[in-house]
Amino acid sequence: MSIRFGLRGRMAVSYVLVSAAAVLVVEAALLAVMVPPIRAASESVTQARQREAMTDNANLRLKSEIAASDLATAMGDVVTALDDKAQGRFGPPELLRDAAAERSRARDGKRKDAADAIEVVATTDGRVVDSNSAAFPVDSRLPAEAAGEAGDAAAARSGTTDAAGMAAGWATRPVELTAASGTTRTVIGVVYVQTPAKSAGSGATPMPRVGAAVRSLLVPGLVVLVLLLPVGALFGLLSTGRVIRRVHRLAAGAAAMAGGDLKARIPVAATDELGSLEEAFNSLAQRLDAAVEVERRMAGAEARRAERTRITRELHDSISQDLFSANLLAGGLRKALPAGSELRRQAEAMEESLGRTMREMRAMLLELRPVALEDAGLADALTGLCRAYEARLGIAITVHVDPVPLAPAVEHAVLRMVQEALANAARHGDPGAVDLRVTAADGTVTVTVHDDGKGFDPATAGRRHGMGLGLMRERARELGGTLDVASAPQCGTTVTVLLPGGTG
Repeated sequence: MSIRFGLRGRMAVSYVLVSAAAVLVVEAALLAVMVPPIRAASESVTQARQREAMTDNANLRLKSEIAASDLATAMGDVVTALDDKAQGRFGPPELLRDAAAERSRARDGKRKDAADAIEVVATTDGRVVDSNSAAFPVDSRLPAEAAGEAGDAAAARSGTTDAAGMAAGWATRPVELTAASGTTRTVIGVVYVQTPAKSAGSGATPMPRVGAAVRSLLVPGLVVLVLLLPVGALFGLLSTGRVIRRVHRLAAGAAAMAGGDLKARIPVAATDELGSLEEAFNSLAQRLDAAVEVERRMAGAEARRAERTRITRELHDSISQDLFSANLLAGGLRKALPAGSELRRQAEAMEESLGRTMREMRAMLLELRPVALEDAGLADALTGLCRAYEARLGIAITVHVDPVPLAPAVEHAVLRMVQEALANAARHGDPGAVDLRVTAADGTVTVTVHDDGKGFDPATAGRRHGMGLGLMRERARELGGTLDVASAPQCGTTVTVLLPGGTG
C-alpha cells in the first residue's frame, strides 16, 4: 500500500511544530541566562585548580629535595665512620648496606606511618641495597628518570610522578665517602626519596551562582510546560477521535477471532498506517482460516495413518501369531506321520500353504507400514523400505535412486507405487532378488521394479493382481504418467512407471 502522508505523518508534524517552538524558547532562554556565567565560573575554577596543582607539585618536589639532602648527609656520615673502622676493607655496596642497616636500627623506635616518604639507598648504577617500601625491593632498579639516561644515578635530580593514583615528589642525592684527611670526597651511592601528597579534604571549588542558575533553568521550563499542556490536550482530542474508533473496530475483530470466528473481517477505512494494519488483520484472518482447514485435513490423514498402524499391530499380534502356531503344528504333524502316508501329504500341503500365507501376511504388514518421507527424503525412505523387506522376508533388494528434485506429490506417488510393487512381488512372485531403480532424464522420472520370481500372465491375472495394479495405474494417470507391467510365468516381473519430473 502506498502511504503518501499518513496518520503518523500528520500527527508527527503537528507535535513537532509545537515542540520545536517550545524547545526554541527554552533554548534561547538557557543560552541567554546560563551560558555566560557558567562559562566564566568554569574558566575561573580551571585556572585556580591549575595554579593549585602547580603549587602542590613544587612543594612536593621541594620537600623531597630537602629530605633527600638530609638523608644523603646522614648516610655519608655513617659510611665515613664505617669505612674508618673497616680501614678500607669493604667496597661501596657493603658500606651502603651496613650503613642502611645501622640507620634502620637507629630509627626503629621512631617508625613512621605508611603515608611517610619512601627512602631508598642504591649504588651509583641504580641498584637498590636498602628500602623502607615494598615498591623498591632489594636488588631492584631505581626508576629511569631517577637513574638518568646512562645509568648515572649519582647526579642530583628531582621531579614529580604518579604513585597509586596520587601525585608524589621525588629527589635523588649522592652519598659521599669522606677520606680521613677530610679533603677528598668520593661518591659511592645515591639516596632516593619519594614524598606522597597529603589528602586535601577541602573539596572542589564551588561553582558560582548555582541557585540563580537553577532558578533561571526551571522557571522558563515551567512556563513553557504550562502553555504546552492545554494546547497538546486540545490537539489530541481533535485529532485522535477517528483513530480511536478505528482502533475499537480492530479490537472487536480481534476479539471475534479469539472467540473462534475466523470469518471476521474489518473495513479498510484509509490508506494510512492503520489502514495497513486493517489489511494485515484481514490477511491474517484469511491465512488462519486456511491454516485451520489444512490442520483439519492433516488431522484426518493422521487419523488414517493411526488406523493403518492399529490394523498392522492387530494383524501382527493376533493373526500372524496364529498362523505361526498353525505352521508349527502342521510341521510337527508332518514329522509325526509315516512317509508315504496320505495324511503326511496333506500335512505337507497344509504346511506349505500356511508358509505362503505367512509370507503374504508379512508382505501385507510391510505394505501397511508407514514411511517417514517428510523427514528422510525419497532416497532414504526407499532405502529404508527395501531394507525392511530384506530383513523381514529374506529378499535381496538392490536400490539405485538418482538424486533428482521432485515435487512432493511426485515423491509421494513414487514411494507408494514402489511399496505396492514390492508387496505384490513378495506376496505373489516368491522372488529371491529384486532390483529397484529411480532415474531421471529429459524431464521424465522412470521407476523400475524388477523381480526374478515366478511371474504371471498379465492377461489372465486380473483377479489376483488387478486391484493393486489398478491403484498404481490410477496414481500414475493422476500425475500424467503411465504404468507398464511385463511378466511371464517363471520369467519374473518388471513394473515400469513413467512420470513427469516436476521439481519441488
